Amino acid sequence: MASSSRDSVDTWRHQIDVVIFGHDTPAGKTFDVVLLVAILLSILNVMLESVVSLQADYGGVILVVEWCLTVLFTFEYLLRIYSAPKRLSYIFSFLGIVDLVSIAPTYLSLFAPGSQALSTVRALRLLRVFRVLKLVDFLREAEELTTALRNSVRKIIVFLGAVVTMTVIMGSLMYLVEGQENGFTSIPRSVYWAVVTMTTVGYGDIAPHTVLGQFIATIVMILGYGIIAVPTGIVSADLVQGRIHKAALCEGCGASAHDKDADFCKHCGNPLGENS
Repeated sequence: MASSSRDSVDTWRHQIDVVIFGHDTPAGKTFDVVLLVAILLSILNVMLESVVSLQADYGGVILVVEWCLTVLFTFEYLLRIYSAPKRLSYIFSFLGIVDLVSIAPTYLSLFAPGSQALSTVRALRLLRVFRVLKLVDFLREAEELTTALRNSVRKIIVFLGAVVTMTVIMGSLMYLVEGQENGFTSIPRSVYWAVVTMTTVGYGDIAPHTVLGQFIATIVMILGYGIIAVPTGIVSADLVQGRIHKAALCEGCGASAHDKDADFCKHCGNPLGENS
């Protein structure tokens, strides 16, 4: 009798697992589509809540919708834990943490009013669309981009260090040239001006008035255009490097730079060796 009851529970868990995690089953696809619609509705609801006029007229309706969706997501999260073959793996996985964080703000709003606006983190749950629509190639491309960014970290840190040094020097120089009477009241404020100018944002709240100051500002602006392109070039180079196969020459035609996953030469079709 106990064995039959245990089998029934295991069968029930398996059926739930098929629906929630089974992206290739009809029931699983339907569940995922309904979930994505609910996530989009929830994000829209949170955004509408921030509109003062809508909050005044439909605040009660928005609150009810928010709590209904939160209860739905909470029930779904608990079902995922219950049916997951490896519960701890799911709980501490990226999507598991996102699922938990997405429902926390609404409950937190009971103690800290206004924190429900953080519910927009539910947008991260839309990453499931890649699985639902079988956009696996997009995930591979994202992985390549992540790898390129990881490989570029040291270069970018060195570059940013040089940029920070440059902005401090330029800001200090402008503080000496323009002075407090022209709005450069301190070195930190002058460094702020240098950052805004070098990034080509140009708020216009501080501007040089002297000829020498305007000449320095021109140099900073020109440097800014060059600086913006550098991080892009660094990441692009690492991205290309990751896609190019650094291998020995093809024994058939002598060509190099084959694709990373290539088994045959793209020029002559000769099989690539161990080192390619």
